[in-house]
Amino acid sequence: MQQLVEVPAGSVQLNDARRGDSRTVELREFRIGAYPVTATTYDATTAQNPTLPATGVRWIDAAQWCNTASETAGITPAYEIHNGEVVWDLNSDGFRLPTEAEWEYASRAGSTGPRYGELSQIAWTDADPIDASQPVGLKRPNDFGLYDTLGNAWEWCWDRLDPARYSDYRVFKGGGWADPEWSCRVGVRRGDSPVAKLEDVGFRVVRGAAGPGGQGWSEAEDRARAAITGPRPVGWTPLR
Repeated sequence: MQQLVEVPAGSVQLNDARRGDSRTVELREFRIGAYPVTATTYDATTAQNPTLPATGVRWIDAAQWCNTASETAGITPAYEIHNGEVVWDLNSDGFRLPTEAEWEYASRAGSTGPRYGELSQIAWTDADPIDASQPVGLKRPNDFGLYDTLGNAWEWCWDRLDPARYSDYRVFKGGGWADPEWSCRVGVRRGDSPVAKLEDVGFRVVRGAAGPGGQGWSEAEDRARAAITGPRPVGWTPLR
C-alpha cells in the first residue's frame, strides 16, 4: 500500500519563532512514506491522475485514513477517534501521521541548510511553469530516498501548531506548488484546524512506535504551553 523508507535514529533541532526558543529532539528509528499519499491511494474512486498527491484532505480524515490502512493491513491502529477527538497510542506500530520532529528530520536527511538540495531540482514551486500539483516522484529525492517533502503539496503532521494561541490547530510542513522559495524550507511551519480542507495540503504516513519520548511530541507539554497566566491576548484561543 505504501512504500516506506527506513529512517535511522538521530536528533533534530526544532525552532519556534513565536516563542523564540529551540529544542533538540532525540528520535527513535522509524519508517516514513517515500512519497506523499497519492490521490487514488487515498480514495480509489477518485478520477484524478493516480500519481498526484492527495490534496484537500482534512487532518481528521488523514488520521482516520491511517487507522483504516492499519486495519486493512491487520495492524493495531495508532489512533482512537471519537467524536472528532483523536488520541494517539504511542506504543502502536500502526500507520500514523509523522510528528513535526520526524517530518523535519526525515526531510533534512542529514542536511543542515534550509533545504536538502537546489530547490529547482527537488521541489515544485511557483518558480515552475505549472498551475496545479504534479505527479509525485518526478524531482530528485533526498539522501533518505524521500520525494516531494518540499513543494508540490504541504503535508499534515501530528503536532499542534501553537496550543496557547490556536488551540487544536495542527501543523503542516513543506510548502506547495504555488508557494515562493521562502515558504519551501524545511523549518517553515504553518497550520490550521483539524477540520479545515485546504486545496494544497495532503499528507504522508509513518510507522514506528514512539515510546515514552513521543518522537518530539507530548500532550503534557502542549497543555503546559497552553497555560496562559495573566490577561489573554486578543484573538488567542488556548487549548482546553
